[in-house]
Amino acid sequence: MKPTLRAALTSPFVVFTVFMLGKIYLSWFVIFESAFSWLPLLTGLPTVWAAFAPIELFARKRKLMLYMIVNVVFTSVYFAAIMYYKYFGVIVTYHALQQVGQVTEVKGSVFSLLHPYFLFIYTDIVLFGLLLTFRRTFRSWAVRGMTLNRAAAGLIFPLALMVSIFCMWTNRDSINEIKQAQHMGILNYELYAIFAKRSEPLLDESEITAEAIMKAKGLAANPSPNYWRAAEGKNIVVLQLEAFQNFLLGLSVDGQEITPNMNSLMKQNFYFPHIFQMVSQGNTSDAEYMLNTSFYVPPYGAAAQDYGDRALPSLPKEFRGIGYEALTFHTNDVVFWNREELYKALGFTRYYDKSFYGDADTVAFGASDEVLYDKTVTEMARLQGEGKRFYANIISMSGHHPFNLPDRKKKIELPDRFDDTLVGDYLTAQQYADYAIGQFIDKLKETGLWDQTVLFIYGDHMGLPIYSLSSKEHALMKDMLGRDYSYPDMLNIPLIIAGGGVTSPQVFPQIGGHVDFMPTIANLAGISLADHLHFGQDLLNTQHNLLPERYYLPSGSLINDTTIYVPGRGYADGVTYALPTGDGAMPSEDEYKRALELLHMSDSYVNQLPKHD
Repeated sequence: MKPTLRAALTSPFVVFTVFMLGKIYLSWFVIFESAFSWLPLLTGLPTVWAAFAPIELFARKRKLMLYMIVNVVFTSVYFAAIMYYKYFGVIVTYHALQQVGQVTEVKGSVFSLLHPYFLFIYTDIVLFGLLLTFRRTFRSWAVRGMTLNRAAAGLIFPLALMVSIFCMWTNRDSINEIKQAQHMGILNYELYAIFAKRSEPLLDESEITAEAIMKAKGLAANPSPNYWRAAEGKNIVVLQLEAFQNFLLGLSVDGQEITPNMNSLMKQNFYFPHIFQMVSQGNTSDAEYMLNTSFYVPPYGAAAQDYGDRALPSLPKEFRGIGYEALTFHTNDVVFWNREELYKALGFTRYYDKSFYGDADTVAFGASDEVLYDKTVTEMARLQGEGKRFYANIISMSGHHPFNLPDRKKKIELPDRFDDTLVGDYLTAQQYADYAIGQFIDKLKETGLWDQTVLFIYGDHMGLPIYSLSSKEHALMKDMLGRDYSYPDMLNIPLIIAGGGVTSPQVFPQIGGHVDFMPTIANLAGISLADHLHFGQDLLNTQHNLLPERYYLPSGSLINDTTIYVPGRGYADGVTYALPTGDGAMPSEDEYKRALELLHMSDSYVNQLPKHD
């Protein structure tokens, strides 16, 4: 090989370009799960060159250091994109920096997703670091090595910049964030998210009415609802189950029932098998927010962080208005997910957190579900003994990802095929969660609370992301479910209403989501929401629904009576997933637009609320 060619091929510009190409394609294969394509080359390489060319043009000293800085920054962006996608199924943006304070709490979940081969993305950085440390001559490589001709660098920079801008410009109208990142390139998408934040002007409050919401949903008001005041005067207890999916109910593995207590509740009470999660980055706290407001989650970030400073119209305030105590119970520290502010915004009378439950019998982030239920029921019994009625939210936590349940809590031994799998860990953790629910029900009955209480039980969000599962784990799921595990299963959470007011077992087949819980509870309790703007439907009195989705499904996604719809780069190239209640037919474009309209109304309304004291 001629010396000039060898020098060119070993120049920093070429060497760092080659390493960056490897990272571009690694992220492409992991995130987009596509076969080889020239698209990453066309969308990723110009952005890299637009950063490298100025180094060749202007840097005379410390050139290697500048290449290393750019390399570390770009590598970290790709690594963050891979890791975030494996947990959330979305492309990370700068908005995720809002969650940095939560990382220490969920580090177990983060590390569980860290496949060893992902770390190869940092191989070159480690190698360069070692060479710089132990070989002094390497430090002058960038100076001694062949540099890019200044004229060539001067040409490459504007051309690469123009191509990058072209990639962003031609894909700016794509509503699906994943498709947008795929066709822009991840680095371009990150820049686009910073400098071209999509925002619509807020609607005037006069345009956001109950009638407008019902029209967008394609529904009509029901003047004589069933079960009105069926739970009037009773305590209302809402149990939110961590990462609890609907497929668990009725599931057995080699003859072992996974959720015998939930199965019993399902068979003896009101059961809604077609409820779907609607949470965003806040996960559990987002579910709490929607339960108590019937508003949609914000377009970016967690509701507790984005809306925690607002004076939110809420279910706790409605219950306090009729003389109830409004309480919430959670074994973690209240500062996690900004809950202290969220609970003020929602108007709870009192919250109970780690300071109440202590550190005894710790599982996941706090005291076990058994401790949670034991101390909570004792406190509720005390309040009832004082003649107080209450609306209570109880947040379970022992079934949290990555489902590392201590051996002392395991109540089931799964077959060997589940060893060292996320699916096996999930089933074991949720079987314990179900065991603790049995203890909870028993204590409610022992204390006399059961007959005076309506119990509303639901899952907060999915526990097994389809994009986190290995091929072996997907095979396990298919073997258990008798079908491929996909969005209709992943997003499906259970809802059971038990106790007073439930006169006979019944299965309600209608579609619903988190925003529908508040009006359903209000109907049972006899609380009129005629003057209270809300976006959900009373699930006891509706046969049709339209659920706009965001975050875990790309913007523009929706769930209707028959279908989960996910847009492509626009409406027409979207894909559908059939629900058990339908055939997966493509929704009309009008329905697609109405779902977006609902989100816009909710965003506009909440952002114009005054701040709480």
